[in-house]
Amino acid sequence: MFTVRLLALCFISCLGVNAKLEERFSWKQLTFDWPSAEAEAEAKQSGHYIAENNLPLGVERWENKIFVTVPRWKAGVAATLNYIDLSTTEKSPKLRPYPSWEANRLPIDVQPQEQKTPSGGRLDADKAQNVGVQLQNNATIISTFRISVDVCDRLWVLDTGLADILGNPKQITPSSILVFDLKTDQLLRRFAIPADQSKEDTFFANIIVDVDREQCEDAYAYVPDLGAYGVIVYSLRDDKSYRVKHNYFHFDPLQGDFNVAGVNFQWTDGVFGMAIGPLNPDHTKDVYFHALASTKEFKVSNRVLQNESHVNGGDSYYDFKLIGDRGMNGQSTAESYDKETGVLFYTQVNKDAIACWNVKRPYTTDTQGLIESDSHTLVFPNDLKVDNTGNLWVLSDRMPTYLYKELDHNEVNYRIMTGKTADLIKGTPCEL
Repeated sequence: MFTVRLLALCFISCLGVNAKLEERFSWKQLTFDWPSAEAEAEAKQSGHYIAENNLPLGVERWENKIFVTVPRWKAGVAATLNYIDLSTTEKSPKLRPYPSWEANRLPIDVQPQEQKTPSGGRLDADKAQNVGVQLQNNATIISTFRISVDVCDRLWVLDTGLADILGNPKQITPSSILVFDLKTDQLLRRFAIPADQSKEDTFFANIIVDVDREQCEDAYAYVPDLGAYGVIVYSLRDDKSYRVKHNYFHFDPLQGDFNVAGVNFQWTDGVFGMAIGPLNPDHTKDVYFHALASTKEFKVSNRVLQNESHVNGGDSYYDFKLIGDRGMNGQSTAESYDKETGVLFYTQVNKDAIACWNVKRPYTTDTQGLIESDSHTLVFPNDLKVDNTGNLWVLSDRMPTYLYKELDHNEVNYRIMTGKTADLIKGTPCEL
């Protein structure tokens, strides 16, 4: 009997069961840390705060702050860039606007509209009206989806400049890159992406930063255009950007069908997920990328992207490489590289899952690992980031239900989950 029990225990341990992601925060609806009860009441009365319209989308971590973005899909978003103090013991903490309430206040009045896109989604929205407002405060953020913290303690924000996307969309300012000093909370740079680098279907929603701690001023940002299939390359030193195009930035027409929590929808989103890989022996880095409506993964050297004359000169096509396929239902919204384990972590939105791949291995379905799949806590894992202490942070938000149906605000809809990367890959092909 003892031998049987011992063999059973050995069998269980030999399976290499993964550590699970821990649920750190969760919300039925987002709440905010208003300056006063009167300010909150006034915002509700005026339509400037409609709780059910606030959906979290992007996540990032710096020291004791977890940043959470809330894009202005609809009117009534209280603040688009926020943070949570990690010292809190609250399960559903109030979001604090960053860098201030003032910076998150819209410069024009955007009133709630009857939603004009009953089928939902960005592709069905009306064309935005360009209102061209001159900002009184350069730190003002109209609407952000994704953000990025660099090794130089700076927060990079991609501001779409677009409000009320699914109602009466207004392009309040040009899409812009904002850079904040996280130690002082001061704006260091605001750069408006030139109009000639946008196309009719352009939609900028992500930003990743390529920089080394020893050369903080020589930073580059890469901004994928998921709607018009390009990438904007921005140099901090030169305060200049240019547009790069390539066939690999486009979506796969065979991979545009999604089924999430009983919602079936079709997207044509191109290049979206991007991540910076490790430093190679020749001092280059590979930039990994994929379209959202695709299961394939690609890479290109950062040296290629940073050479404007070469990458746009007609001879760079073969510098972009296909590295592999995630397999059936392998569509992904986000990816992030962990330097400690050498692993690329990424979302699997059609599988309610988080997966991984070690960059030292071939990119095949056999070498990719499943970190966790959960049809309750990981419904539409929208964003994930690896911080500088070896923790993975994942935000899931049921966005398809928000866009196409209606969320049930009597149940938990939004979650932030976390885990140590080294523990999460144990027992998977990502562990070398």
